[in-house]
Amino acid sequence: MDIANLGVGLAFVAMLAWGMGDFFIQKSVKKVGDVGALFCMTLFGTVVLSPFVYKNLPALFTGSYQTLVILGILCVVLFIAALLDFESLRVGKLSVVEPIWSFEVPVSALLAFVILREAINFEQVVLIILLLLGLMLVSLKSKIEFCKLIFEKGTIIAFIAAILMGVANFLMGWGSRLSDPLMANFITDIFIASLLAIILIGRGRFRTTIKELVVNRKILLQMSLLDKIAWVAFAFAMSLAPIGIIVALSESYIIIAVILGLTINKEKIKFHQKIGLVMAIISAIVLAAITT
Repeated sequence: MDIANLGVGLAFVAMLAWGMGDFFIQKSVKKVGDVGALFCMTLFGTVVLSPFVYKNLPALFTGSYQTLVILGILCVVLFIAALLDFESLRVGKLSVVEPIWSFEVPVSALLAFVILREAINFEQVVLIILLLLGLMLVSLKSKIEFCKLIFEKGTIIAFIAAILMGVANFLMGWGSRLSDPLMANFITDIFIASLLAIILIGRGRFRTTIKELVVNRKILLQMSLLDKIAWVAFAFAMSLAPIGIIVALSESYIIIAVILGLTINKEKIKFHQKIGLVMAIISAIVLAAITT
């Protein structure tokens, strides 16, 4: 199998895992809060990945200085982006926040082009734009006026989160190429889990949070497993194929969430959402097909 095709396949794995994981994330946040859910995710990743990376940890600190710097910046950016993502969902409307998150894609693609000189052809650019437009239409539950959008709660936070997550996506891809995808995931997980543990201890909520995690362990385990499958597949995909294309395809997890809503919850969507869904699916399939 062609390496780029394998990367595209892994991007679809990430898309599916994130699409299904959204359901569990929303439920988990309501039960244990933003910090608790993020702490559980990263603690799970640290424990699960440690057997696969511990032998390579000494080489990471004695190897290239550049790798450590990139992974260090990734840890900080991803931590801030994740907290802002949760905060934008807490204070804003999902119909406003989700379309804005699509800006992760051009940010990641631009950084890959400027820093790594990773170019994508004209046809791929057009398909990525069509895919983003489709995803934005699917995300819009109702018509939103642009002037009102600026003043909606959570809008500014969501924009900042999207930009930072785009940077984090790029750094995860770059860091995965410099070290390896499992190591990049492990380093970010252990950094964020440790930082959140310190925050929880400082607030006097560490023991309470641990008890909440134990009580809600079933749904939290499902959430954490799907999230880690998605991030590992995503990191491997970006180490094998162009970062901009992989981020665009992975961002299509919104399609999975909508399809699950239609089939399982018997939800109804509006005409413009149907157009967006068809546009996004066709664009994603064609983009994957022409990426070699």
